[in-house]
Amino acid sequence: MNRLSYQLLKAADPIAYAALIWLTWRFLAGELHWRLAIGAVVLSGGWLVTTLVRMNHLFKSYFDVLSRLEFSIPWWLGVGLAGFAIFRTHHAPVRIVAAAELLAWALLLVLCRRNCKRYVRQGHGPLPAGCWVSPPAEVLRPGDLILTSGLVAATLRETVGHGETVIRTRTGEMESLSSYMDRGAVLHPVAEFTSAVRRHGHYVVLRLRDAPGEEQVQRAGQIAREMLAENARWRTRVNERRRRIIGRLPLPAGRKAALARRVESSGYDWMGLFMGRLAPHRWTCIGACLELYRRLGVRTNAYGTGLLGFGTTLLDPIMPVRFLSDPAFRLVRLDDREDSGAVPLGPSARP
Repeated sequence: MNRLSYQLLKAADPIAYAALIWLTWRFLAGELHWRLAIGAVVLSGGWLVTTLVRMNHLFKSYFDVLSRLEFSIPWWLGVGLAGFAIFRTHHAPVRIVAAAELLAWALLLVLCRRNCKRYVRQGHGPLPAGCWVSPPAEVLRPGDLILTSGLVAATLRETVGHGETVIRTRTGEMESLSSYMDRGAVLHPVAEFTSAVRRHGHYVVLRLRDAPGEEQVQRAGQIAREMLAENARWRTRVNERRRRIIGRLPLPAGRKAALARRVESSGYDWMGLFMGRLAPHRWTCIGACLELYRRLGVRTNAYGTGLLGFGTTLLDPIMPVRFLSDPAFRLVRLDDREDSGAVPLGPSARP
């Protein structure tokens, strides 16, 4: 799909939903001069068509809470409106259309229930059935994307909410790159990180479909170190500027010191947590992973393009769970336990 087609499709979704929400609200508030039964049938049909068009995507991305809501909310609205139309009118054609819509909604519910069987609940959300939950660190490879549970996942009612990318160091050990709210960009041993996650939650692993070559693996390590240095320089520069500004304020020295500590930046991109932007030199956890893949030349889905698909980033944060449906990756499954090509972790690994 070319960029223009993607933007048009991305823009069509919110426009269609906004129009239907507006019409439904006005209808329920009695502000539309439609005959009630006919209006209910028209709106139920509109929600039905919109859901049918999106059905394939919604079922494939069922692990995303927004996709589940995009099915359940229109379903309840559509069924309610069609049922209202049947009991509101005595005109046979309107009743027939409403009954057909009810039948279509029922079939969609059956398909949804069948689709649910392809997933299992893990933590606060569903995961594809057969995925390998919390595989040992020894099976991880350079380029793997680790998605973990945690506070963000619990808040959003999703199964994963944090991301880290595996890289191999020049000494042959495996580390993971990410960005933390209190520390900014970090590199730490994969074995220690995965062990800590297993004690409190779970993680899954996404593997690049096009395995990185040795040159890419080495370049990933170099890029990760460059990103850490960039983040540290940005953090130092910003914190020095903030301290200078605070130093000019007419406050006691103790208040100035306390204020400087309060506004000190860790190097984390807080705005990126709520918007889908990729800022230079600072990132969210998944933003750091995506930036690494971008610099490596790995093509992923377009993220953070905004509601209308034109790069606004507004109300379009980069959610780690959405990488489960990214065609650049495949989920590491239970079948991969027999994969004899797994890369060992190196001298510092612990079982």
